[in-house]
Amino acid sequence: MEHQDFIPVTSIDSGVGQEVRPDIYCFCIQVVNVCFAGKPGEKTGWFLVDTGMPKSADVILSEAEQRFGQDHPPAAILLTHGHFDHVGAVLELSKHWDVPVYAHERELPYLTGKSPYPEPDPTVEGGLVAKMSRMFPNEAINLGDRVKALPSDGSIPDMPGWRWIHTPGHSPGHVSFFRDADRSLIAGDAFINVKQDSLFNVLLQAQEINGPPRYFTTDWQAARESVQKLEALHPAVAVTGHGLPLSGEQLSSGLRWLTEHFDQVAVPDYGKYSPVHQ
Repeated sequence: MEHQDFIPVTSIDSGVGQEVRPDIYCFCIQVVNVCFAGKPGEKTGWFLVDTGMPKSADVILSEAEQRFGQDHPPAAILLTHGHFDHVGAVLELSKHWDVPVYAHERELPYLTGKSPYPEPDPTVEGGLVAKMSRMFPNEAINLGDRVKALPSDGSIPDMPGWRWIHTPGHSPGHVSFFRDADRSLIAGDAFINVKQDSLFNVLLQAQEINGPPRYFTTDWQAARESVQKLEALHPAVAVTGHGLPLSGEQLSSGLRWLTEHFDQVAVPDYGKYSPVHQ
């Protein structure tokens, strides 16, 4: 199945794109970012990282056409993970473009119809979005043989210079993508730049470097270790799954602060996935 229902949440940045590097373009769909990796005008292929909210295929197709031209599909779709707001259009887009989808092997059960994600936790410490999470879908989608496991050596097919990094916690197979040459990071939900469980902050996209969205994160020890792993890379720019892109001192100092205060800032004091209850 594919997540078909429109989720009625949005932000002031919905429909806004930002070029982070000449070949990295971040585009916000309602409250989540997708990323176009590849330089317009070049013959080399480009890649779409994540596919946004349900009902977002048309807007992604339009944005891709504006950036890369007609009849120039991506080489592949890369998924940081399979939560509904990151795979909303993956079935439709992968069929339309006839391209493969790559994800971590531990994410495949959620992408091949075999297993649902743990249910979101509306009781978790947080704001109104956390309470609204009871309406967020957690069912598996089924990409069949269109989805493939990322290579075990950390490489990304046909995407030289980039590597994937296993950053679990928010989901078992969550990955981030990193280019060593210029220290560019596509972090997914390993950490984000907005307090995602607060409706006010989400609507205004108030910048606040934070851990992964609480209502879907089930392993906080792994989430902490993933943030530490990414901070150790000293990224120069980062596109996160939620919130505006980060760069320079704002990114380095913010990520360092997050690693030092992760338990106080990111980890919830209560909720069924809180370490207090495990």
